[in-house]
Amino acid sequence: MPRPTAAQLAYGSCTVIFSTLAMLLLSQTSSGPGVAVIALAALALGLLVALTVPVPGARAERAPAEPVAEEERVPTTL
Repeated sequence: MPRPTAAQLAYGSCTVIFSTLAMLLLSQTSSGPGVAVIALAALALGLLVALTVPVPGARAERAPAEPVAEEERVPTTL
């Protein structure tokens, strides 16, 4: 399994922190099980975000374009 990039770690961490705060403020829960459920949901959301961040270099390599003949080029006029 490849190591996560800095962007993946940053996006995942920020997602966990902000989603936990938002869910705790919106639900106004103070019970232990409620906080645990919110924390687990935030961790799952952060993991999802971290895994969906595009990884540089993971794109499919394109074949080089064929050279265009002089006759096929569009003349430019200034």
